[in-house]
Amino acid sequence: MDCLFCKIVKGEVASKKIYEDEQVIAILDAFPNVDGHTLIIPKKHYEDFLAMPDDLIAHIHSVAKKISPILIKEMQAESFSLRVNYGTTQAIKHFHLHLLPNYDVKKKATMSSDEVYEKLKRAMD
Repeated sequence: MDCLFCKIVKGEVASKKIYEDEQVIAILDAFPNVDGHTLIIPKKHYEDFLAMPDDLIAHIHSVAKKISPILIKEMQAESFSLRVNYGTTQAIKHFHLHLLPNYDVKKKATMSSDEVYEKLKRAMD
């Protein structure tokens, strides 16, 4: 299987990992829409949420509940959005939940991924 997220989970491709447990990893998106754009990815390959067990979906959302307040605080966001792409809008066919800090409508990503990573990594430790 030539899945980018599977390769990231196995450590074959570098990522900016800010969270990990036995079931999932959370990484910064390599091409963020906004500062702090984070992906929660199950370690086991599931193409989409329809193939996933309900307990894993619940676990991913519990991780989102842990990470989101840190994102809001550390990135000085006004709020955040959760997003799952499905079908043709899903660029990588391995389920992933997007955590997107919300800022002023006109603000786009302004920090380097290294700056965001260092800031969030410190806050998560």
